[in-house]
Amino acid sequence: MKKLILLTTVLTLSFSLPVYAMNDGHDHDHGGEAAEMGEKAALDLKSGDAKVAVNGLVCDFCARALEKVFGKQEAVNAIDVNLDTKIISVSFNDGQTLDDEALTGLITDAGYNVESIDRVE
Repeated sequence: MKKLILLTTVLTLSFSLPVYAMNDGHDHDHGGEAAEMGEKAALDLKSGDAKVAVNGLVCDFCARALEKVFGKQEAVNAIDVNLDTKIISVSFNDGQTLDDEALTGLITDAGYNVESIDRVE
């Protein structure tokens, strides 16, 4: 029940936040802002970081929800959700990590399915 309440709260708060357009392949003119955001470099992953293939990522809302979930984790430095490839790249703080079980738990609790987890070597 607590997970349901937490998920409902996250969803409610997510809808109240402004959504910024990413480069979604459509021809929009946002004064160059969207183009700059769409060209952001992927995370510089280091040894021990993770790339997680996730089933069910379809929209920017999905990405924001997962960013909030992982943002609460002390071990996580940054997260990049790629909706095109359905890959979540997780960069950990130095000397910290989350095991595969913890990664899977965070993602499945958020309502998505983990297909695979690859660690950067």
